[in-house]
Amino acid sequence: MTTPLPHHIAMVASPAISHVLPSLELIKELVAHGHRVTYATHESMAGAIKPTGAELVPMPTVLPVEDRQWPEDPVAGMGIFLDDAIGALPHLHAFYDAEPADLYLYDIGGYAARALAESQQRRFVQLSPTFVAWEGYAEEVGAQMRQMPGYDGYLDRFSAWLSEAGGVTGDPETFAGAPQRALALVPRAMQPNADKVDGDVVTFVGPCFALDSDETWTRPAAAEHVLLVSLGSAYTGDADFFRACVEAYAALPGWHVVMSIGTQLDPAALGDLPGNVEVHSWLPQRAILAEADAFLTHAGMGGSSEGLLAGVPMIAVPQAVDQFMNADRLVELGVARRVDAEDVTAAVLRTALVELLDDPDRAARSAQLRADALAEGGTRRAADLVEGMLGR
Repeated sequence: MTTPLPHHIAMVASPAISHVLPSLELIKELVAHGHRVTYATHESMAGAIKPTGAELVPMPTVLPVEDRQWPEDPVAGMGIFLDDAIGALPHLHAFYDAEPADLYLYDIGGYAARALAESQQRRFVQLSPTFVAWEGYAEEVGAQMRQMPGYDGYLDRFSAWLSEAGGVTGDPETFAGAPQRALALVPRAMQPNADKVDGDVVTFVGPCFALDSDETWTRPAAAEHVLLVSLGSAYTGDADFFRACVEAYAALPGWHVVMSIGTQLDPAALGDLPGNVEVHSWLPQRAILAEADAFLTHAGMGGSSEGLLAGVPMIAVPQAVDQFMNADRLVELGVARRVDAEDVTAAVLRTALVELLDDPDRAARSAQLRADALAEGGTRRAADLVEGMLGR
């Protein structure tokens, strides 16, 4: 019996860590299976991609990857992703026309990858790091978008680009919002209207975490309960928020508080901290969640998914974009309390935790959601599905 030859798989992603990070362990697994994997994105992501073993294909970008100054206007934000695709496509052609991939993987902002794959008549699949469109989504969300100033002009520019790209099918809203095939790298429980998602198009595999992680964290011997506090990497500059967390939780008997405050904030800005509070710029979050009894999160999809997989109750303090919907979804699932940023006080945060832990049914719900998320298969199942698309 002959061994199938390795394939060339290309991944194309917008150079934002929330777009790149969810794919990395899948890419690493595909490389480990012997495939040639190229990863097209901006060179600022090189440090994240190198450990996977994939070959970086440097792409230009107009996204604000350095200063993270994203526009508040959603149409302007969509326009930046369109501009990025317009600029990237010629560079993708320059590399992949000479060395076409057998399969193109792309994240939700990687419009240029789909345009390239369609022009080459190659297979392509979206890797979605967040929830996906459902039946009726275009009508529900599209109707709102069409009322926004500048949206018609955005669609006109998108249509003109698709026409120039050659060999591309579909109108802009379909092209950008309705993949022909997708792997959703999130728990199905986080998907709004999951019963309206086409299962022939979208497969929920859950988060693709490391199969061989060596990250560890040791729970302090005196800690009866552990609370992890993290607002991710982009919303960490508010010293008042972290001081409120210290005031809210440090005095609770038996609690040990672990806070990730990122690199924007000097720990000295938090003042003198009690002995049961530790502060870090970075933490092995999943390792801590495995030992934690509660998690205060900004409800990004990554953090929300990690909380579900760990089976811990969450206090969701959403900051921007999809985090508000994620927070509401966690509340709907019965495993979280939502506290809006403008309502944060020590008393409000403390009450949210106490009420959450006092819910007699919460533990059973968390355990079931954890089991459901683990059953989706994660990295190993995603790799098997990708290889199945290659005909192996």
